[in-house]
Amino acid sequence: MRTPRMRSRRWIVPAVAATAIAFTPAITAAQADGALGKEACASGTTVQTDKGSVCGLVADGVRSWLGIPYAAPPLKELRWAPPQAAKPWTTTLEATTAPTSCPQPQGLGPGSTNEDCLHVSVTAPEKTDGKPLPVMVELHGGGFRFGAPSDGKHLVKEGGVINVGVYYRLNIFGYMAHKSLGTTSGNYALRDQQAALSWVQANIAKFGGDPKNVTIYGASAGGSSVCANTASPTAKGLFQKGIPQSGEYNSIRGVDVQWQAQDCAAKLPTLAEAQEQGERFAKAVGCGGVADQAACLRAVPVDKLLQQTGRGTGQDVGTQAPIVDGVVLPLSPAQAFQEGKVNDVTLMHGVDRDETQLPSANTPEQYRANIQQQYGDIADEVMKLYPLERFPDPAAFIAYRTIVADSNSVCRALITDQRLAKHIKLFAYQTDNFDAPPMFFLDKTKPNGAYHISESVFLSPFGDTGDLTPNQVSFGKQLTSQWTGFARTGDPTVPGTPLWTPFTDADQGVMSLVPAGDSEMTREIGRQHHCDFWKKYMPFTK
Repeated sequence: MRTPRMRSRRWIVPAVAATAIAFTPAITAAQADGALGKEACASGTTVQTDKGSVCGLVADGVRSWLGIPYAAPPLKELRWAPPQAAKPWTTTLEATTAPTSCPQPQGLGPGSTNEDCLHVSVTAPEKTDGKPLPVMVELHGGGFRFGAPSDGKHLVKEGGVINVGVYYRLNIFGYMAHKSLGTTSGNYALRDQQAALSWVQANIAKFGGDPKNVTIYGASAGGSSVCANTASPTAKGLFQKGIPQSGEYNSIRGVDVQWQAQDCAAKLPTLAEAQEQGERFAKAVGCGGVADQAACLRAVPVDKLLQQTGRGTGQDVGTQAPIVDGVVLPLSPAQAFQEGKVNDVTLMHGVDRDETQLPSANTPEQYRANIQQQYGDIADEVMKLYPLERFPDPAAFIAYRTIVADSNSVCRALITDQRLAKHIKLFAYQTDNFDAPPMFFLDKTKPNGAYHISESVFLSPFGDTGDLTPNQVSFGKQLTSQWTGFARTGDPTVPGTPLWTPFTDADQGVMSLVPAGDSEMTREIGRQHHCDFWKKYMPFTK
């Protein structure tokens, strides 16, 4: 297996605080603005899809087809409408350039205003034995507001899978709910994801993939997407396995400065609540009280809509994340997990030990103020559980990082495991690798620990992160084998990996992922992270 060295590439956005980003690769200018020119197709890459033939590229051991439409462009009357079938084409589509990212504000790149974005990119090994390959479908992260999928080349080359990257509508374009848009408006992004999965079912065999062996995966909001599709009756039969990575990150009790309620453990807004937000948004963009609000909203320029969405939270910004609409999501995923109303799939689910999505504390005063803001009437109890004197310098930073991780991610993920394991087969993990190469959104002067989606640098190497140590090299090989092995067999215990047993009611074992071949099962997470305390404050806990 090849060493997963980090590829050097200049980030096109400045480093930002960890609290401002839910995972997605940085977006290139080509993805944001559309490529300036197309490469010629490689010979032998023409594939006949259900809408027409496509041809692609061959390079670096992989074949790729970039920007294949899976639905009609969501323009004009199709803005804020369920995805419609793409129109057939008669000449071979040259799928050789990265597709345009869906509309989004600046943040992980220059932003995008092009609504013609419902595409998939397919990457496959250049050489195979002719047998159908397992399919991994990436639902990218970015807080449902930003992002684009990775190229998937690493998993394809090292794991022998086919990777499909999905571009889906984001922020207000993906989630606007308003009474003028229909009785079940909203969740267009989840419908896009499911339309892409339907495309996979209809077409992936032509690319060498097995439509009966599809694994959806994603980090951060991508992990939340996996949870949502696991709970969505309209996704039934579209995939067999899922890997939600770091899908628990919303604030458990306090103020979430960046993301609307959206993650695997959150209580999502109801349709009525979302429509109320939609009405305020409509008024803010000049469509309040007009005779045909839907037509008015669909005529508002993209730039104006994005400007109104602001930082994603606050007044009059509309709905920018999933809601309980009664159709795509009859329940919040967390409630569906609690009640067993889930699709019959197998999951490999986990978080990182030191995840944070909130501003840090750098002084004792900030530590106390942040706890008071986030935890309110239980702030004193929290400070007693996590006294500053227990932590090494910089104590305020480490202590608050630990509190946020335990309350917002670690314990909420453990509860998700406990709920799901009663109904489906589940493998649970926690990434405890405290020395992963730092990603661009981190303050490199701070002890960030096993930070949010830190395993992603080993699964989709990107960024200027330098050479890996021998310990990290072996870790990268292990993770790649586990992720692609699970996609292939439904079990992450494959050659080159430790024994990983399912999480069950009787044996609540979690795989602790660490470098150097030292990963092992643990059953101590609940006790070590005060999960009995935090469980009392989680939605849908009986």
